[in-house]
Amino acid sequence: MADRFFPNDMPGLVAETTDQTPSIDSLTCLLSLPYSILSAKFQDYAFNLKQSVVRETWGSGGKRVKDYSLYTGALGTAYLLFKAYQVTKDVNDLNLCSEIVKACDSASADSSKVTFICGRAGVCALGAVIAKHSHNERLFDYYLRQFKEIVIPRDSPYELLYGRAGYLWTCSFLNKHIGNNTIPTTHMRSVVDEVIAAGRQLGRKGRCPLMYEWHGKKYWGAAHGLTGIMHVLMDMDLKPDEVEDVKGTLRYMIKNRFPSGNYPSSEGSENDRLVHWCHGAPGVTLTLVKAAKVWGDKEFLQAAEDAGEVVWNRGLLKRVGICHGISGNTYIFLSLYRLTGNEEHLYRAKAFACFLLDRAQNLISEGKMHGGDRPYSLFEGLGGMAYTCLDMVDPQGAKFPGYQL
Repeated sequence: MADRFFPNDMPGLVAETTDQTPSIDSLTCLLSLPYSILSAKFQDYAFNLKQSVVRETWGSGGKRVKDYSLYTGALGTAYLLFKAYQVTKDVNDLNLCSEIVKACDSASADSSKVTFICGRAGVCALGAVIAKHSHNERLFDYYLRQFKEIVIPRDSPYELLYGRAGYLWTCSFLNKHIGNNTIPTTHMRSVVDEVIAAGRQLGRKGRCPLMYEWHGKKYWGAAHGLTGIMHVLMDMDLKPDEVEDVKGTLRYMIKNRFPSGNYPSSEGSENDRLVHWCHGAPGVTLTLVKAAKVWGDKEFLQAAEDAGEVVWNRGLLKRVGICHGISGNTYIFLSLYRLTGNEEHLYRAKAFACFLLDRAQNLISEGKMHGGDRPYSLFEGLGGMAYTCLDMVDPQGAKFPGYQL
């Protein structure tokens, strides 16, 4: 099976950028709806899908948790419920979310993983935020105390999914949702020092100011490499020379992207194939958008726009997920829209999301689209699709889960 859909597979989706007259099909009809009506369709679809996700990941397992992670496990379902609560303020979603987080807390009690997406830090952080919304001070104090007791193993990597960057992102998540200085800058600073020192040490061996390895490869992507680490560092209180190192690293990546505009998955790779959040232009776009916003740099804005073009032309993948699928790639256009206000980006987000709404489940059942190895999970499966549809209700507030604050 080819890795992505092509224009002749999706007539209603490419009308904006081709001269062909699209067939009047259900996808074309969806795209022509006023946004107020389309928003309601996204919400209704997401809520029905949410019920399936909860039933398959929580109810069918007897409310027992084996995989507690946000990525493929029960915490992802809790995060989806929290998103649903944010959209409708239905306390039933908040209460069920709290119940699932409690089960994840028990399942992760002995875990040494320290990140938001794949570790115990995510359980404690989401638990504290949910307890705050529930006005449960006892539970809030418990989860925050548990988070502060987390110790980063000395052999932890530096990337987002399993390493120090993922721990730092969790600190920023708590500070945003609970209040500034919930996790003091001084606490984060020691971890930032480690990340910067390691990046500089490996960077000296090449032309890039900061460089990191994970399992023997110098990855560039959001999940395990430079893109994700730079994304997190931009939220830290950096010294002037550290800011220049982050900027220099991003410029190095821009300079050494593929001629196609896509980005290598790792240093020296010549395989221009992956157009995913985890590896390739989508994750890089989100980080460049952030750089353009933080520093007001036109170079980063142009590079983000360029990477967004790659996602539009090559990012309609035959996968549904957030990590490596259409759900995640939809956020590239939402992010560019929020930054620039350009309606073309909102159209493209609508196009990808409407494709999911109109066709994804049928294509999965027909074997023409990959539903994910964990088909109801947040990062691989239908949980992520439900989350994306909820974010389409209010595009101005849409944030890639576990990555954008």
